[in-house]
Amino acid sequence: MATCARGCAPAVRLCQRLNRLKTLDDDMMATSLKRCLSTLDLTLMGVGGMVGSGLYVLTGTVAKDMTGPAVIISFIFAGIASLLAAFCYAEFGARIPKTGSAYMFTYVSMGEVWAFLIGWNVILENMIGGAAVARAWSGYLDSIFNHAIQNFTETHIMQWNVPFLAHYPDLLAAGILVVASFFISFGVQVSSYLNHIFSTISMGVIIFILIFGFVLAEPANWSQREGGFAPFGLSGILAGSATCFYAFVGFDVIASSSEEAKNPQKAVPIATAISLGLAATAYILVSAVLTLMVPWHTLDPNSALADAFFRRGYSWAGVIVAVGSICAMNTVLLCNLFSLPRIVYAMAEDGLFFSIFARVNPVTKVPVNAILVFGILMAIMALIFDLEALVQFLSIGTLLAYTFVAASVIVLRFQPEKTSSKGSASTSPNPNAEPSPAPSESQTITEDSGEIKQYESFSDKLQLVERQKTRERRGVGQLKACWEPYLGRLLGDCEPGEVVTFCVVTLIVSAVSLCAVVVFGNKQLQLPVWSFALLLVIFSLAFVLSLALIWIHEPQTESKTFQVPLVPLTPSASILFNVFLMMKLSPLTWIRFTVWIAIGLLVYFGYGIWHSKEGMRELQPKDMAAHYVVLPSGSLVETVQSVQPDGQVDTTAHHINASTASTAEEYAGKR
Repeated sequence: MATCARGCAPAVRLCQRLNRLKTLDDDMMATSLKRCLSTLDLTLMGVGGMVGSGLYVLTGTVAKDMTGPAVIISFIFAGIASLLAAFCYAEFGARIPKTGSAYMFTYVSMGEVWAFLIGWNVILENMIGGAAVARAWSGYLDSIFNHAIQNFTETHIMQWNVPFLAHYPDLLAAGILVVASFFISFGVQVSSYLNHIFSTISMGVIIFILIFGFVLAEPANWSQREGGFAPFGLSGILAGSATCFYAFVGFDVIASSSEEAKNPQKAVPIATAISLGLAATAYILVSAVLTLMVPWHTLDPNSALADAFFRRGYSWAGVIVAVGSICAMNTVLLCNLFSLPRIVYAMAEDGLFFSIFARVNPVTKVPVNAILVFGILMAIMALIFDLEALVQFLSIGTLLAYTFVAASVIVLRFQPEKTSSKGSASTSPNPNAEPSPAPSESQTITEDSGEIKQYESFSDKLQLVERQKTRERRGVGQLKACWEPYLGRLLGDCEPGEVVTFCVVTLIVSAVSLCAVVVFGNKQLQLPVWSFALLLVIFSLAFVLSLALIWIHEPQTESKTFQVPLVPLTPSASILFNVFLMMKLSPLTWIRFTVWIAIGLLVYFGYGIWHSKEGMRELQPKDMAAHYVVLPSGSLVETVQSVQPDGQVDTTAHHINASTASTAEEYAGKR
């Protein structure tokens, strides 16, 4: 057994390194960036990230091919699903006002390697998203001039016929990305100012579309003569909702900006709610106007709004719509170029990515190296890759990030607050020091909160052990008192939050299994009816049981910042919906995702794991110390730590069964 234990020790240490959590500073507002963004700035960033070319293109495509006029219902469903994910981002953005968005949230709650992979995928998503928007911007502008730019490039510069590459180099798309990166490197206030200008013009155009569009509306276009309101039925509405969901991707730029917000605790939740509400309202009303102006089956998917005004005899309105579309795409472009360097900066700041990207310009207070390098990489992608090839890879990283953030909300909600180790003595107690006074009543209440407490005096706290075992009030992450008679023997001895963490893993696995059966069970797997129904019941029960086990534990109830309502129901619904959408993606997308993950693991194991600041913090020398720890189960642990010559920490823990004072006193005498 001893040989087996020694053989498994390296694997155990590796797992501990992969799953180590980020230690947050006491002062969460301290930053090397500049805190200057107001609630209005964050709101306009969120609106700019969500209301882009999708408003002018996606509405017509979904209405014609999937839903008909019922695209309105699809956007309502998609808005509700997006709200679930937005709630989770808002809680973390207010609670942990640090840049990095999903990467940071995962690092704090799930572990280092998972955070790196989330950040790695979000980097690719932002790069592809920015390049795709630049190509769409270029193509839209080119279409206004009757494709003169494309014809000139193919005739006088070059063209090629290579799979997955564009037929010609899109110099305009690459140029707009380089120019935008140059402006963003001047500082967050310049980026915010540009976003204000383009967002204001875009919203003005949307208001024009709504007013003039409702004047031209013809209710007969929703009549049965034109196919009715929902010609594709409920299945079409649900399929349209899955597509419309991606229109709301972009609100995470608010969480990415939380480290540069003046008052992130209030600004982030308010900006998230307002921006998502404005975006959903714009999509719903514009969809209604579009399908009321012209019959849904005659829409032009490429430029539905401009074509609708042209067919009603108002070609001049199409010019206004074109201006609004270009401004909307500019805001999305700015948001991609704004959030991407900050995620790279956060990873580099933690030592998981190359340190050159962690440098902040002392004048502009932004990570200039990350902005310029990744802006140029994005420009190269827009220069040579085809738009369709870029868009095919989108969404999977975003959905994965949404899933991990939702799971992180559940994990942190049922974990005790980690108290800072700063200020606590690290040396042995002074024998000449006066004995500590007896704890006051207020101190006793604090100590009975269910958290792990450390004491450096053995005798003065021994009486609290027996009192803590008999207390009915349960701490965060422990089994609720009303369930103690029924499940106390099974779950009562677990550490706070341990059962919840296990249930979250089970919840994700059951969600993946359930969605896989729903999506692939009938066609690809060709399961018999009885087998299909049985698997649905099994995985549904596992999902519900995991929820129930989480619910019977004590959550954190006192918080000064925004909290997601109805936890764990709200995050679990978000997890289920995100996993379902991931299962609907093409196999080619999953293959590319796997390749990108493999490259990311090479980067992590080749660089990140060796330069991680959390890993370096673990190797910092510590003096020998004896701490007495009161566990929530009522037992006492003496922990002695010393640093070996090779830098490894040797920890010896002596467990004391504190059910009786005499046993503990006898142990103290031996020590």
